Amino acid sequence: MAFLKVTNLTKEFGKFRALDGVNLEVNRGEVFGFIGPNGAGKSTTIRVLLGILKATKGEVQIFDMDAWNDAVDIHKRVAYVPGDVNLWPNLTGGEVIDLFVKLRGGNNTNTREELIKRFNLDPTKKCRTYSKGNRQKVALIAAFSSDADLYILDEPTSGLDPLMENVFQECVMEVKQQGKSVLLSSHILSEVEKLCDRVGIIREGRIIETGSLSELRHLTRTQMYVETKEPVNELANMLGVHELEEKENGLSFQVDSEQMDHVMKHVSQFGILKLESAPPTLEDLFMRHYEGSNKSTGAGGEK
Repeated sequence: MAFLKVTNLTKEFGKFRALDGVNLEVNRGEVFGFIGPNGAGKSTTIRVLLGILKATKGEVQIFDMDAWNDAVDIHKRVAYVPGDVNLWPNLTGGEVIDLFVKLRGGNNTNTREELIKRFNLDPTKKCRTYSKGNRQKVALIAAFSSDADLYILDEPTSGLDPLMENVFQECVMEVKQQGKSVLLSSHILSEVEKLCDRVGIIREGRIIETGSLSELRHLTRTQMYVETKEPVNELANMLGVHELEEKENGLSFQVDSEQMDHVMKHVSQFGILKLESAPPTLEDLFMRHYEGSNKSTGAGGEK
């Protein structure tokens, strides 16, 4: 069951087309990673989902309701955390959390107190005294204290230290286990890789790849290091071999996943003494999509 479905979403600002036919789905109980460089259209998409911007063309359905026309009803079941949280300076963190939870009709003080401890937040301080990281904590605690069905998180760990990032990741996995859904926009690729069931890559306002990490890894290369009894011949000319370098005792190179079997059979003829491999990561995948193109990463664009 799709909690969120975007079909052919287009958003234009005058003559500039920020989104060009975006399609994506987030199913119940799924964590969906939404990645791309600054200017690719991530934040514009999220603003359309939240009913802040109206789509130029296309459909956005959340819980089978229209994101623009039914925004008030949708918001009752959605929790949102932006990447740069602004809070009321004269309220304490605890007061802001209570306000957000009460606005949603919730009153689960046990969850609130538990999250305040886990995120190590002092709720008695005025918001004007908080660092960026502490402002993010307030927003995250308010979001996870609410009984939402869909969590829309736009760079939610911006400003958090690694320990707090781990707490955030635990919270995401907990809501997933409860059958909730999460749309996670992040530039921290290790975070996306750890949490997400599926990933959508957006570039210049278009989704260029969608799928599980295992499905997308056909686009990546595995890093290899090998030492052999005899020098390896003809490796540089083999299909699927890249970035070949001679090291002191062996060879370092990258292999396209689909050519791995063929390449390793060739190398094994020379008597393998040592073999190391690093599995392809989401970062590898991401960089290969954007290598050689700087058009999407210019300053001043929307995320």
